[in-house]
Amino acid sequence: MRSGVKLPRDLSGAELAKSGSHIRVRSIFRGAEHQVTIPAHSPLKVGTLSGILLEIATYLEISKDVLARELFG
Repeated sequence: MRSGVKLPRDLSGAELAKSGSHIRVRSIFRGAEHQVTIPAHSPLKVGTLSGILLEIATYLEISKDVLARELFG
């Protein structure tokens, strides 16, 4: 089935990502793949940020405080 909408030919991946409401980040650490979904909200609520950091810290097997210091000084 063909759509009547003409798709843009000059759209970058970053521009497309900006149009979404979430961003998915994928990494591989010690042979295990991990994905985190981050809401593309501005600003992020503190509780949301805290939950994201906890999820990443757990995956990396470090404390959330250590991760926060590494990221934000």
